[in-house]
Amino acid sequence: MNAVDNPLLSTSAHLSPKTLLIPSNSFNNSNFKPSSTRLKTPLKSPKNLTFSEKDAQALSLPLHSNNPHPIYSDIQTTPSKPTKTQFKTRLKSPKKKPFLERDAFPMSLPLHTKNPHAIYSDIQRFARQGMLNEALTILDYCDQQGIPVNSTTFSSLLRACVVSKSLTHGKQIHVHIRVNGLENNEFLRTKLVHMYTSCGSLEDARGVFDGVSPKSVYPWNALLRGNVISGRRHYMQALSTFSEMRELGVELNVYSFSCMIKSFAGARAFRQGLKAHALLIKNGLVDSAILRTTLIDMYFKCGKIKLARLVFEEIVERDIVVWGAMIAGFGHNRLQREALEYLRWMRREGISPNSVILTTILPLIGEVGAWKLGKEVHAYMVKTKSYSKQQFILSALIDMYCKCGDMASGRQVFYASTVRTAVSWTALMSGYASNGRLDQALRSIAWMQQEGFNPDVVTVATVLPVCAGLRALRQGKEIHCYAVKNGFLPNISIATSLMVMYSKCENIGYSLKIFDGMDRRNVISWTAMIDSYVENGFLHEALGVFRSMQLSKHRPDSVAMARILSICGELENLKLGKEIHGQILKKDFESIPFVSAEIIKMYGKFGAITKAKLAFKAIPAKGSVAWTAIIEAYGYNGLYQDAINLFHQMRSDGLTPNHYTFKAILSICERAELADDACLIFNLMTRRYRIKASDEHYSSIIELLNHVGRTEDAQRFIQMRSVLL
Repeated sequence: MNAVDNPLLSTSAHLSPKTLLIPSNSFNNSNFKPSSTRLKTPLKSPKNLTFSEKDAQALSLPLHSNNPHPIYSDIQTTPSKPTKTQFKTRLKSPKKKPFLERDAFPMSLPLHTKNPHAIYSDIQRFARQGMLNEALTILDYCDQQGIPVNSTTFSSLLRACVVSKSLTHGKQIHVHIRVNGLENNEFLRTKLVHMYTSCGSLEDARGVFDGVSPKSVYPWNALLRGNVISGRRHYMQALSTFSEMRELGVELNVYSFSCMIKSFAGARAFRQGLKAHALLIKNGLVDSAILRTTLIDMYFKCGKIKLARLVFEEIVERDIVVWGAMIAGFGHNRLQREALEYLRWMRREGISPNSVILTTILPLIGEVGAWKLGKEVHAYMVKTKSYSKQQFILSALIDMYCKCGDMASGRQVFYASTVRTAVSWTALMSGYASNGRLDQALRSIAWMQQEGFNPDVVTVATVLPVCAGLRALRQGKEIHCYAVKNGFLPNISIATSLMVMYSKCENIGYSLKIFDGMDRRNVISWTAMIDSYVENGFLHEALGVFRSMQLSKHRPDSVAMARILSICGELENLKLGKEIHGQILKKDFESIPFVSAEIIKMYGKFGAITKAKLAFKAIPAKGSVAWTAIIEAYGYNGLYQDAINLFHQMRSDGLTPNHYTFKAILSICERAELADDACLIFNLMTRRYRIKASDEHYSSIIELLNHVGRTEDAQRFIQMRSVLL
């Protein structure tokens, strides 16, 4: 044998783990002598041998420096040089595309055929990254190679399905669990129930659940949680599951009660919530901080403010979650002042607000116009630094400043942020619209796209009312095309906004076409169609839509009833008005301020001032809306002085007139030709109540002064209007 044929004497490029570690028979030959003619470099010492990672990777596999077991496996299993017979066999085999390494590992991952734990690690990493398709490809390879997959790996995959709400991937993983013989694993069954319920497939969840041991509380909790996620329509199913748990003697834990109380909160099931509270006391779980917080949330959502406060006061050590539940509960019930008071109380207790409380409190500050408090919250955010960089908090801050009328600060926050998003652009756009700067709001959508942000559903729903306000039909049509192109139109909110926009632009045909093309309608879309007809003067057609709505599965709400009452007044249809009034009494809508106001105005238009007064007296807590309605009712019937007396009585009772009150009373003064009273009321509005006069206010008083011959006073008001408006 020549020396060059011996692997030890060849160059490092031909070394392999097998030839390096397994001794050759040539060493046993006593006549072995190296050939000097072929061996260019004499073998003086082992230092001449250069061994690299490439030499150990003869099969192009990576070096497992931290895991020697695959190397040992390669040494034992590396095949010898194929013979001619083997080549013939391979050539005769059918040309079928083999399942290659790159198919199983598309991201160029190493193939750990003899180390399943490395494969599990790769699959779990894909699951954490949400790359379920890649993870499933590796699972298919493992299935073909007979490599088992453990329950921990399947658990991470199911968790990824829950996050992505991917039912299709979840079902594929369920199949792999069956293939691996883990279908009876109670841990994985619980995870499967949780996955199916989170993805909205309660039937599949129930099918998996039926095979679980009835005494284990964890699958039951997963099923309960699924019913909670599904919303109030599955409230009775959740209650049935809870009752079944108790009948079977399943040991209920804190999570069981938490899921059940959340279900009651979503369904506004106050009586069932009280029973659950009693069970907590009976089972000794009422001291749990989690359950107390859940009870507070349930009572707030059921409108029981006092009970929520009582539960809060029973808590000795209040953490930030409990404080957040109280603040959010007050905000949910439109009690903004109380929410801000609890925020101050929380700060006095030494607890600083977190990002959740900040996003809850900023919209409430904007709603009440507490600009000074908003600046304090902004300063706190700048001081903490971390909150001032979170995009959703910055968007809430922009919205707060815009609602307080401080567009300069809102713009400053927006342009100071280093990273802008579609959400922050939408907040700025909404701010422009709410402050009457409709042109800039419409231009913002173009600027937004120039920065590379595509408008989403919320942005489109925000800008469509802007087009309606500007009567910008061309831009509205462009946004309509964009919504169709991006698949937004099945959204009921977008379709309703389009209907309103076209009706404002006096294109009722398009509104009707969109309404007729809607697969799903709700009360808002029906009411929008009624408004569209009213906007364009088609009152009888609006009544026809109302009749169709009554025959559908959607029953008119308080807003729709108020619209129809105004139509009855315009058409002087007393019979229909009384019919609608009866339905309002039946549904207990008369306590709603704007509904009771429409009842008063309707009877006033019919000349039935006595019935209007009865409706007014029936209101237990009379606000400015009810007072404005009765003043208008007196004005409809020519009782001008009585209307003015009612206005002064309203002020003496401690109520503050609003913009619409002054509009109504100035209109009455104009019809009654009471110039002195009109000037007095106008001065009260601008000086005492600090209400900015609108063009309608100026027009009423100018026409009145010109009509009674006080032209100099009229000119003075004309000059004021030109300067201030």
